[in-house]
Amino acid sequence: MFISNAHAAASVAPGGEYGSLIMLAVFGLVFYFIIYRPQAKRVKEHKSLMSSMNKGDEILTNGGIIGKIAKISEDNDYIQIEISTDLHITVKKDYVSAVLPKGTMKSL
Repeated sequence: MFISNAHAAASVAPGGEYGSLIMLAVFGLVFYFIIYRPQAKRVKEHKSLMSSMNKGDEILTNGGIIGKIAKISEDNDYIQIEISTDLHITVKKDYVSAVLPKGTMKSL
């Protein structure tokens, strides 16, 4: 009596034959539009920012340092930043988060 009911319940697949494939496709679309696409857009914008930097631009680093680009090394990915008159530091281009408008350092 109980065995026949259990056997009948196991033969019914929830969501039909293609339910799991449709759910997998929905999760793939959610992953693409919520996670992958915005991240790829940010990476593309950051690469264009790094390639558009010039000597004399005022920048902000990820560490919060504001300075003016004194030297850009073309053979590797490092730039030299002038923080004050006689203070220069070298950072990697990847750590620049924004190019600031001209005159930002003087207004601080």
